[in-house]
Amino acid sequence: MTPAELSRTVLRSVRGAVEEQELSVPVPARIVVRPSPRPGWGDYASNVALQLAKQAGRPAREVAEILRKRLAGSPGIARVEIAGPGFLNFTLGDEAQIALVREVLAQGSGYGDRSARTKLSARTAEAGSVDDSAAGSRAREVVVAEALARIEAAAGAPARSCAPPVPDPPDLVALLARLGSDEARWVLLRPAAHDPVRVPERPVQRESNPRFRVQYAHARARALVRNAGELGFSGEPGDVGLPVAEGVSGVADEAARRFGSGEPAGTQAAPAGRTLQGLLTLLATYPSAIDAAARLRAPDRVVRHLEATADAFFRWHDDFPPLPVGEQKPLAVHRARLALAEAAGTVLANGLHLLGISAPEYL
Repeated sequence: MTPAELSRTVLRSVRGAVEEQELSVPVPARIVVRPSPRPGWGDYASNVALQLAKQAGRPAREVAEILRKRLAGSPGIARVEIAGPGFLNFTLGDEAQIALVREVLAQGSGYGDRSARTKLSARTAEAGSVDDSAAGSRAREVVVAEALARIEAAAGAPARSCAPPVPDPPDLVALLARLGSDEARWVLLRPAAHDPVRVPERPVQRESNPRFRVQYAHARARALVRNAGELGFSGEPGDVGLPVAEGVSGVADEAARRFGSGEPAGTQAAPAGRTLQGLLTLLATYPSAIDAAARLRAPDRVVRHLEATADAFFRWHDDFPPLPVGEQKPLAVHRARLALAEAAGTVLANGLHLLGISAPEYL
């Protein structure tokens, strides 16, 4: 279940409460649902009850309770809780998480893209020279415009009339020659509009470079799919199982090991479970990140969403290894984890495409 789907579910509950005269308020056009601000507060949260309370002439927690009862048991929602002055916290069921992975894989390159996949490819350039201070001027303008055209199309914005192609400005030509296309575009797109562009001396192929880290995460996801194929299995959305404790390679008896060691149940699983939810949340919110980037004309929002997704992928990968270890045979949890890894790779590839940056299969 994506935030947009959850938002529509909450909106239906409000509409039902109004139609059955439990609430006397105008039905809002849309309801905002965001990832929960802290661990232990569910997967998503909404302040809709606080927004409706004044119009309803009732305490916000009372409004929240009306909506909670209506939302309890909705498909994909495992639990609805009221927090603070009237916030609604939602915990999704396993079936909703599985459905999300299945949706990403089914849509593939179309996930997060409501357009007809307008093709705008990055242009090549010839060598030249440029002063770093100039790299943030015309070069940035051109690269941002290209990325925004793709992002706005993906968000479903009406197509704009395209001007005839013009040669790349000299500062972009030189920057592309100096850094390569991928690094140059990342450097120009990563800062927010009000921030300066910082040009490195040369591209660095290590994980301290955010661009490399995102591309490496995609390449790693693709490698997992290839390696699984060599082992004779493929991904299938499902329950990814329990996290693997540090230094332990098994899967099925993980809970028994924790109990047997005298360690309180959940002390290791809880932080690792947050790595799983963190990755799922970033996959689910990718379409809304594209919409926000288009609405605000801010491609840096896509850049930062990809960075967060890559980092979450690596954290999750360490806790939930998708491939069997040693003599272990592939299990259902490995197929489920592989499907989630493939979904993460799909989101990373789609975002890199919108930025005009390559998504390498090997790195």
